Amino acid sequence: MMSCIGKLILHVTIRSHFLVIFVSFFSIMKGDDSMKYFKRVEGDRLYLSPMCLEDVETYVKWMNDDNVILGLNGGKGMANVESEREWILANLRNNREQFAIVRKSDDKLIGNCGFNNLDINNGIGTVGIFIGEEKDRNKGYGSEALKLLLSYGFRNMNLHVIRLSVYSFNKNAIKCYEKAGFKKAGKIREACLINGKRYDEIIMDILKKEFDKDG
Repeated sequence: MMSCIGKLILHVTIRSHFLVIFVSFFSIMKGDDSMKYFKRVEGDRLYLSPMCLEDVETYVKWMNDDNVILGLNGGKGMANVESEREWILANLRNNREQFAIVRKSDDKLIGNCGFNNLDINNGIGTVGIFIGEEKDRNKGYGSEALKLLLSYGFRNMNLHVIRLSVYSFNKNAIKCYEKAGFKKAGKIREACLINGKRYDEIIMDILKKEFDKDG
């Protein structure tokens, strides 16, 4: 026969498992996203987290938004659930430095940023960023997320210079990048054709010593 202590342990274990299941179910029912994300790099209003596969449909929506695609200098072409799921999984499997941008006040995914290309031998990283919804743009989220990404690149990855490119018509993005500390380093003339009009591709960068001085 089971001892009183054994019965007590079994009872507590069952109660504990039930509590875990209940808490998980309650979190899902109330739409709690806080368990989806992890604060890899934290700022005042935002934090950067590893991406979550559950967000695949959100990324599909954003990657089919012309405003987002143009901000990514042409983007990745037509997006669908399978292509975005594979992109997220590839980044997670290979530990690539791609991050979800999450608002701290409500643990809401608002965009993505990360390193698209790395030259480890020379300490060079190329970054990209977007804020997904129109209502979340022009609020300083982009520059804050970029500063967090720069901190990660310079201090965690020991990079020497971080750069990006942006088309000349994208004045808001250029202002955002300058606010984060980037400087114009050059341009590729008439690199982009949109609606019959050509625009320059602006190259911008920031050195670690410049970031350390301003930070």
